Amino acid sequence: MRKLIVHNIVSLDGYITGPGDNVMLLPMGDFFDAYCAERLGTADTLLLGRNSYDMFRGFWPGVVDLPDATEDQQEISRRDNAIQKVVVSDSITSDDTAPWSDTTRIVRREDAHEQIAELKQGDGGDIIMFGSRTLWNDLLRAGLVDELHLMVGPVVLGGGTTAFADGDVPPLTLIDTRRSEGSDNLLLRYAVANS
Repeated sequence: MRKLIVHNIVSLDGYITGPGDNVMLLPMGDFFDAYCAERLGTADTLLLGRNSYDMFRGFWPGVVDLPDATEDQQEISRRDNAIQKVVVSDSITSDDTAPWSDTTRIVRREDAHEQIAELKQGDGGDIIMFGSRTLWNDLLRAGLVDELHLMVGPVVLGGGTTAFADGDVPPLTLIDTRRSEGSDNLLLRYAVANS
């Protein structure tokens, strides 16, 4: 059975975006990029909500060719371009998926739990999610998320979008922590008890 892993960066006070929905207030840096590239290396499916899909599709495809991009950023771009993507949305159409049309599958929201449960039963690598807060919170409460990897950055944003939506969160068990020399971020990896 494949694991569904959610990876996000979060502020010390629990926000995944700052005021004005500004994600760039979070201290992503080299450690965050390296861990995203590592996770993509173990995955063969990238699962996203519509907003994150559009944001990634608008940014990552050409990064592989940017001479000032880091090796990890270029690797993320390469892997994002190649990996099979599943986007959950009621509004997106195949006309909205370029340049990833050949590697994108669209799932409607009412079918998401069933389709993702089936995807997890198949063979292959991990299913990874970045961003996509509304979707991963829904899947977490539906018992479909296996691990939650939160990279905590040393900033206090005081507002924005919280990592967790309203409602109960299943019990989490700490399975690993990691630091990286030169970074003040801390990676916390949790197993979800009810998955």
